[in-house]
Amino acid sequence: MEETKVLLDMDEIPKKWYNILPDLPEPFPPYLNPATKEPVGPEDLAPIFPMELIKQEVSQDRYIDIPEEVLDAYYQIGRPTPLYRAKRLEKYLKTPAKIYYKREDVSFAGSHKPNTAIAQAYFNMKEGVEKLTTETGAGQWGTALSLGCALFGLKCEVFMVRVSYNQKPYRRILMQLYGSTVHPSPSDVTQSGRKFLEQDPNHSGSLGIAISEAIERAVGDEKTKYSLGSVLNHVLLHQTVVGQEVIKQFEKIDTKPDIMVGCVGGGSNFSGFMFPTLGQKLRGESDGTRFIGVEPESCPTLTKGEYRYDFGDTAQLTPLILMYTLGHDFVPSPIHAGGLRYHGDAPSLCLLHKTGHIDAVAYNQVETFEAGSIFTKTEGLVPAPETNHAIKAVIDEALKCKKTGEEKVIAFNFSGHGLLDLQGYSDFLENKLK
Repeated sequence: MEETKVLLDMDEIPKKWYNILPDLPEPFPPYLNPATKEPVGPEDLAPIFPMELIKQEVSQDRYIDIPEEVLDAYYQIGRPTPLYRAKRLEKYLKTPAKIYYKREDVSFAGSHKPNTAIAQAYFNMKEGVEKLTTETGAGQWGTALSLGCALFGLKCEVFMVRVSYNQKPYRRILMQLYGSTVHPSPSDVTQSGRKFLEQDPNHSGSLGIAISEAIERAVGDEKTKYSLGSVLNHVLLHQTVVGQEVIKQFEKIDTKPDIMVGCVGGGSNFSGFMFPTLGQKLRGESDGTRFIGVEPESCPTLTKGEYRYDFGDTAQLTPLILMYTLGHDFVPSPIHAGGLRYHGDAPSLCLLHKTGHIDAVAYNQVETFEAGSIFTKTEGLVPAPETNHAIKAVIDEALKCKKTGEEKVIAFNFSGHGLLDLQGYSDFLENKLK
């Protein structure tokens, strides 16, 4: 079948999250206490996370039930999301490849992020938490958590990387409309933030610094917890509703993807998109699919990082995590794809890259904006700067098919729209992008 759009009914929203940990080719590397170098236990994580999320973080159950209240909220914000075929892009590229994209931009927050924000807000609410703190790069995660907190009656405090705070004021306004307090990071409201401002009053910020500020704010108040939008197992777990829907949608048209592509900052959208399919491959239930993670050349963790234990934040408040890292004190260039400006990646994703199950490529922001502009002209949607990275890789793979004549099926996660990122497109159109 040559479907342009593949839809699912509301009752086809996955009822369970898929956990890849029991299917990994090697045991998952434990988080370590930086002082003792011993694996951390639940009691070490309890000051910043609710117990249910801690259980999910270490669970070896392949599937975990999604609470009914979370399913209702998923439906309310637009799940299940459609899978589209990019026929006009195929025609423009003159490629025999078939290109499909999963529309995660249709949520209220405009990205895939509510899939975990809603779940995290729910579990915190159930355990009596009154306020969540978090960091955000481009603002998509901060917007999503602000939405989740609004749905479940929690307060929310967001530390937004300063360069994005200045570049993307409308995302800040959206967070505030949902009821959140938003600070530019580094800020003057935490000890961590003041330290970096003393070193450089015009510090552009980083996700590592913003994480430090959010954790510092949460520790010491039993009614406040910290919430992370990527990297950790429970975050990637919640995102697998995307990949499970993708499997059902391809089954409807009797097709399977040969290549699955996603942009990578911390790893949540790419992992949620392809982990269910990769899990089938790891269990020997399917084969043939290639997985490509795409990152910015200015923050090339998978392509140029070191695979070692490192802190998840700049102030060294987190446990040590085994991942591909550029160093916890790394400050990326102020590119417009703020959601990809993180010094490390999800440890499960990194392990799969190390073992050869996932490929990685990196591009500069000018060529990714070029790819995004082609997609806008052909398909009519404006992608987020982060999503442009995936589109660039898709175009490259489709052009390879043009040379070889192969009719491969290429699928990618359209992880968010760029309607609040138009300044970046303006800079691109005016040749101001570095």
